[in-house]
Amino acid sequence: MDSSVHLNNVVMQFGDFTAIQSTDLQIQSGEFFSFLGPSGCGKTTILNMISGFLDPTKGDVKIGGQSMKGVPANKRPTSMIFQNLALFPLMTVAENIEFGLEVRGVPKAERKKTSDRLLELVALEGSGTKRVSELSGGQKQRIAIARALAVEPQVLLLDEPLSALDLKLRQHMRTELKEIQRKTGITFIYITHDQGEALTMSDRVAVMSAGRIQQVADPITLYRDPQTAFVASFVGENNSIAGKVTEINEGYAVIDCAGLGILSGRAQGELKVGDEATLFVRPEHFRLEAEEGMHALQATIEEINFEGAYLTLNANTASHKTLSIQLAAHQYTDALQKGAQIKLSYHQADAVVIGGGDDVQTA
Repeated sequence: MDSSVHLNNVVMQFGDFTAIQSTDLQIQSGEFFSFLGPSGCGKTTILNMISGFLDPTKGDVKIGGQSMKGVPANKRPTSMIFQNLALFPLMTVAENIEFGLEVRGVPKAERKKTSDRLLELVALEGSGTKRVSELSGGQKQRIAIARALAVEPQVLLLDEPLSALDLKLRQHMRTELKEIQRKTGITFIYITHDQGEALTMSDRVAVMSAGRIQQVADPITLYRDPQTAFVASFVGENNSIAGKVTEINEGYAVIDCAGLGILSGRAQGELKVGDEATLFVRPEHFRLEAEEGMHALQATIEEINFEGAYLTLNANTASHKTLSIQLAAHQYTDALQKGAQIKLSYHQADAVVIGGGDDVQTA
């Protein structure tokens, strides 16, 4: 069954405010797709257009190749899991799961068969007679998923469903959700501001800012090959160093960084000599020893944070630029002390240069 979703040049306006800029996006059938971005960027607005709670001002939403124009939310082949889960507290677990089927007039025996099957799918066999109040946070999450799946949607929409859980349970539920999606083969569209969730679970991720999709790619590509300064700064930790392009050579951009010398990295997008640009280097790509062909920077350790398997150093350069460096814990030596002078280096292949000054990363 085709369960693809096509946002066909959709625009969403509220009066004079454009919440979603013109967006054309194809989500593949059976894909775990996430929209990632800060609060207010338009993620939930897009989800509401897919579900039918909002009609786009312009454009069209297609599910399984069929236009959803004029199709109300309760008639679309979608189910939604809300942030607060919205389980019915006075119903049993089985009654919660079966509710949508009962509304549709499905016979009791068939409803029971469906709820038993879904309880097995979410690893809660034998819990059908329990009350919602007897469940843990993770169990409630799985019951919400089972209830959404009971009506056999083509597309499951999830609006930050893990945000209320503690860190350890959120990490566990990421694995659970991905496994459920794999078993069912249903298209999952997931909304989150948590990059860990998006990168861990998704086949592809759309990074959003101010109502516009900045980049769509698989998680590894987003992390290693950001196309905009916003994506480079929002997805994972990054060091940004502003400068001016002095040379473009075989896919690499050389930039003059005032006070830090001449640095280079992989050129992203259209860059030319004289352009303002920003070099991005991940904290884990810095080294404390220089190898041939590596760029080097002098810095003074300002702060050392021990994080178990890792050490995070904050170091100041002569130009008062603070850099973050991540090292494996075993690399710690007595020489790494506050106030110590260190030489940082990186391979140019591990850095990217993106057009615009240092300020564009928060746009």
